[in-house]
Amino acid sequence: MKRRLIIAASLFVFNLSSGFAAENIPFSPQPPEIHAGSWVLMDYTTGQILTAGNEHQQRNPASLTKLMTGYVVDRAIDSHRITPDDIVTVGRDAWAKDNPVFVGSSLMFLKEGDRVSVRDLSRGLIVDSGNDACVALADYIAGGQRQFVEMMNNYAEKLHLKDTHFETVHGLDAPGQHSSAYDLAVLSRAIIHGEPEFYHMYSEKSLTWNGITQQNRNGLLWDKTMNIDGLKTGHTSGAGFNLIASAVDGQRRLIAVVMGADSAKGREEEARKLLRWGQQNFTTVQILHRGKKVGTERIWYGDKENIALGTEQEFWMVLPKAEIPHIKAKYTLDG
Repeated sequence: MKRRLIIAASLFVFNLSSGFAAENIPFSPQPPEIHAGSWVLMDYTTGQILTAGNEHQQRNPASLTKLMTGYVVDRAIDSHRITPDDIVTVGRDAWAKDNPVFVGSSLMFLKEGDRVSVRDLSRGLIVDSGNDACVALADYIAGGQRQFVEMMNNYAEKLHLKDTHFETVHGLDAPGQHSSAYDLAVLSRAIIHGEPEFYHMYSEKSLTWNGITQQNRNGLLWDKTMNIDGLKTGHTSGAGFNLIASAVDGQRRLIAVVMGADSAKGREEEARKLLRWGQQNFTTVQILHRGKKVGTERIWYGDKENIALGTEQEFWMVLPKAEIPHIKAKYTLDG
């Protein structure tokens, strides 16, 4: 499989009128060989892609679709349309007994007439990957699955997910439904950034509902050698085995997306390889600090001889650890 490394440079120019630019410099941390249809490793802080393969290839997301389902639910909470404590009455269309499309699929095991909080349905969506929980939430928030799917696609457009289109609220195979490793990394970053209280559900290892205890299918949550706290797995016969995993190492967070792996163990191993490679070979560096002086310039015909220069924004870069001693920075002024 073709391997590719993508990284910004360690030499940059600060331009007070037009922002930042970067120049490429040579380095050679070799990416791992990944056995999957497509993959991405993203730095959370900067959004930089450290390595990728077929990252814009449109593929079947399977239950990774539920990331957007959860994202829409949280946006509804943020906009005060609903609250986590709202009680949802489960309808017949969310009951697996009367819904043949759910046969053999992942469920929270809801029953028609159950009264369940939005919070618990969200946990069922994330931990159990419950297709029934997705339908119950869609009915409550949007009045039906089709209307909710429209909301999902609207948010995909707002997040500039150009390789993504949804047809279902749960991710079961459907013609025209697709996403890419890159888009799903962007969506995962938005979830982590915008849903700090909601995001902790992605690290829950099990959930008991209606007397049935189910384990989170993300086996990396049990890996004691890595601090992985999310996100989601997905699998159908058409999609293969998908996984998004996020790991924290000190102050750094990386997001790995693997799509189309050969097995559940395989997707975990490929994601683990990506995350370990990123942690071992790169570091996230703050180049500029908001409000901190970066230099001085002479003022002609002014009240003062010199003026201090700084920036209103912080600037971070992900760099190969071997290049850190060679970092140099300079600024230029226009006009």
